[in-house]
Amino acid sequence: MPDKITRVATDVGGTFTDLVYFETDLSSGAQIVRTDKTDTTPPDFEQGVLRVLDKAGVDVKTLDFLAHGTTVVINALTERKGAKVGLITTKGFRDVLEIGRGNRPDFFNLKYKKPEPFVERYLRRELAGRVDFKGKEQTALDLAALPAIVADFQAEGVTAVAICFIHAYANPSHEEAALAELRRLWPEVTAVASHQITREWREYERSSTTILSAYVQPAAQRYLERLEQGLRDKGFGGGLYVMQSNCGVDAIESIKQTPITMVESGPASGFWGAAELGRLIGEQDVLALDIGGTTAKCSLIKDGNVTIKTDYWIERDGKSAGYPIMVPVVDLVEIGNGGGSIAWVDEFDKLHVGPKSAGAMPGPAAYGRGGTAATTTDANLALGRINKDYFVGGAVQADMQALHTALDGLGGKLGMSGIEVARGIVRIANSNMVNALKLVSVNRGYDPRDFTMVVFGGGGPMHGAALGQELGVKKVVVPRGAAVFSAWGMLMSDLRRDYFVTQLMDADNHGALTELLARTRDRAMADFVAGNVPEDRVAISTRVRARYQNQEFAVEVELPTLTPDAAAMEVLVAAFHDAYEREYTYRLDAGVEIIGIHMIAASEVGKLEILKLPVTGAGLDTAVKGRRAVDYATEGVHEATIYDGARLEPGMSFAGPAVIEDPGTTIVVHPSNRVSIDDYGNIHIIIRD
Repeated sequence: MPDKITRVATDVGGTFTDLVYFETDLSSGAQIVRTDKTDTTPPDFEQGVLRVLDKAGVDVKTLDFLAHGTTVVINALTERKGAKVGLITTKGFRDVLEIGRGNRPDFFNLKYKKPEPFVERYLRRELAGRVDFKGKEQTALDLAALPAIVADFQAEGVTAVAICFIHAYANPSHEEAALAELRRLWPEVTAVASHQITREWREYERSSTTILSAYVQPAAQRYLERLEQGLRDKGFGGGLYVMQSNCGVDAIESIKQTPITMVESGPASGFWGAAELGRLIGEQDVLALDIGGTTAKCSLIKDGNVTIKTDYWIERDGKSAGYPIMVPVVDLVEIGNGGGSIAWVDEFDKLHVGPKSAGAMPGPAAYGRGGTAATTTDANLALGRINKDYFVGGAVQADMQALHTALDGLGGKLGMSGIEVARGIVRIANSNMVNALKLVSVNRGYDPRDFTMVVFGGGGPMHGAALGQELGVKKVVVPRGAAVFSAWGMLMSDLRRDYFVTQLMDADNHGALTELLARTRDRAMADFVAGNVPEDRVAISTRVRARYQNQEFAVEVELPTLTPDAAAMEVLVAAFHDAYEREYTYRLDAGVEIIGIHMIAASEVGKLEILKLPVTGAGLDTAVKGRRAVDYATEGVHEATIYDGARLEPGMSFAGPAVIEDPGTTIVVHPSNRVSIDDYGNIHIIIRD
């Protein structure tokens, strides 16, 4: 028996690469926790991971478990740095990708242009063969044309092939045959078929997902292999897992086959961590907000459950329809408002914040790396919310001259002082984030006043109390280690796979539903057993996707059993009506039909147990660093007490105005707030009783 367990999680963000290290002594139960961060290192992201391990003094030879989250997939997509892809599809469906959907965002723009497809038309080829929506073969698959297609693709420099046949979600046999023959003819090419990623209907979304998966797969595989090799070279021999977008981790060998599943791995881990933290402190209803250097992301957690959807799009905004990716992704809203978001003035002399970011290089003006644009971080520094003598935990000497030059430059355009501009930047950034939080709460039928906010990332604790006051939440919780909380969340995650399966049936057909559940469960168990996870360690939960007959939109309803009877179906239908009304504000006296299921299979692979912190009995005064004037932007300037976050212990409490300084972040406590420290070192900011 080992005398201790050591676990590490690393999270590659747009600006910083974060690390959390936990060491648990099995005999005494004591835990050692270390956190650290370093600059992200594009395009060689694995170097940032290896550097932060060295910086934190982690001996990888002693690690039992390492979880990793990365932006490499989303970066490859947004920067168009993927493979040259060829598409093989069913005869007659070559142009599905071009046709797309008609629900374009800029509807009245007569000059609207659809997003350019990731695969040009000359690289889209067809094969004869057809199955129907029930999975029955109508026309046999004809592979005679495949050798010529392969030769053409090779001549055109294609390096990855996507296969997507009509109705393969119902019967993948044609795709399986085509994939096997393609690999026989061209064994060195990267190839992926739609059934390996998704078993849902909608041809355009499924085609897009398969193509984008093929597009990122070579780059993602190279990255994961370089990371794996770099760790092995350092002597790492433990389990290496990668965070997925569904709030679970998976083995690196599995992720290499379908890396598109980690498109939003960083945000997913943070929101899962927020759900786990909520369970730990008795707060099941949580509004989670992650503010990093580049973006702000938020999600709603109800009854301890993080919502997972497959309706995910990249590059979708008010002007572009974007591109769908039909993989399980945590339900989130993301905006370009982070600590590095740049403030700018438009042609109408109006001040804006974001979405462009200063990134890690050159970073905010105050970093002194040549940045000339004022950012949200610069504004917080100018207002005294961030300590200029403890900037980035004391690791960076704040360049106040560059900061004031940037703010004064904006002030000259607006006819106001630099400090007034700084207040405006903070208020606009807060407004942008409040709007995002309303999208995941008010717009979904939930009242923020019924929720607790959990804020994390480098900027979350800075703005959390102001946002909580605006929304009227009960309290704002800042987790211990908030600056690296997404990495912390990875250590709380299970090995998890989500199975979305489409099959139409009436809501009273419990026999057909039971059969579908059994087939999907067998498939899930086979996948886990193939990954050396015994069946008795796999937990299964299921949700049913239902809609009113002949309508387009469905909602998910939890199904408590894998063998439903008539009574269970009645309960399911009643729950559907309630869920539909909450989502769309009305219910219908109409028939209900099931369109498929969402099965979740999970197994613990090193999940961390958080222990209560020891208490020395020190007084609150030992944590006081001093006092300074802090401009609260909307509440004027107040003399605030400054606390050292590392010296705050469970049981301590105090009132605002205050600022808590931590090496990775700054917690701003407004004059009307009250603060308490819980048994685990989390900071509770009481907004209202």
